Amino acid sequence: MNKKFMTKPIVVWCGALICSILWGSAFPCIKIGYKMMNIAGDDVAGQILYAGYRFTLAGIMAIIIGSIMKKCFLHPTSVKSVKRVFVLSMYQTILQYLFFYIGLAHTDGTKASIIEGMNVFVAIIVSSILFRMEKISTKKVVGCIIGFIGVLLVNVSGGTIDFGFAFNGEGFIFLSTVAYAFSSAMMKRYSTEENTIMLSGWQFLVGGIVMSIAGILMGGHLESFTGAGALMLIYLAFISSVAYSIWSILLAYNPVSRVAVFGFMNPVIGFFLSAILLNEIETIGILTFAALIFVCVGIYIVNSGEKCAPESDTFPNEGSSNV
Repeated sequence: MNKKFMTKPIVVWCGALICSILWGSAFPCIKIGYKMMNIAGDDVAGQILYAGYRFTLAGIMAIIIGSIMKKCFLHPTSVKSVKRVFVLSMYQTILQYLFFYIGLAHTDGTKASIIEGMNVFVAIIVSSILFRMEKISTKKVVGCIIGFIGVLLVNVSGGTIDFGFAFNGEGFIFLSTVAYAFSSAMMKRYSTEENTIMLSGWQFLVGGIVMSIAGILMGGHLESFTGAGALMLIYLAFISSVAYSIWSILLAYNPVSRVAVFGFMNPVIGFFLSAILLNEIETIGILTFAALIFVCVGIYIVNSGEKCAPESDTFPNEGSSNV
């Protein structure tokens, strides 16, 4: 891919917004999928098993799409590549979603969504301080704070929030954001030598299989598997494969902060789509639109006045890395 094209602001904005819309649609579609499969809200094992099936299928989709694009079977080509796939899968899929589903079972959805909104801050801190990929600037901090205010607004619009804390609840949700932050930094670093779609596809496949096994061992099972339920599962897998592949490509060519800040859009878009698809239009109010404005302003601030290209001149498959 042309690095100048992939670092153009319009390309970053359009690509990231496509991902946000796809991921936002996952919020209501997962709820609908649970109903189709008769998975209860407190059935953590069933939810993990369902997620395992989804990510396994997403991995297969991404590998097929990537193979068609490359006109050859996309797979890890060395021991180092296999290691990277497993490490990335551990953080991006296994740890992130295991922590999230278990944590969600011990806290409410509003608090979970707000804590998840912190993943942008954590991703920038990890990429800046631990991986030294970019510098933290005042604009980035201000933009992230404004974007996070938007996440707060869209979540408090539906009610009040208590400030209780449980390690296996709110703590696990936060650990989920940490796992996501590390996976973002690792994806950027690994993409200097590896095909990003290959990494995306195989890490989903490995993570999906592990989560499926974990769900089964925990006693999870899907009581109802209808045609409609299967189609919903396929759509959710499509969301993961396409959105994460696009996201990974954007991360490969741009600073983590430039892309990660769009994560603030996910809960806002998810709120709008949930209201529409779940017939909850009455939940949309002035705070919802205010949240959207705050998020957009935050994204603009983080992306304004910054160089479009990453600080390093190394781009995917054009340089080398010591990792």
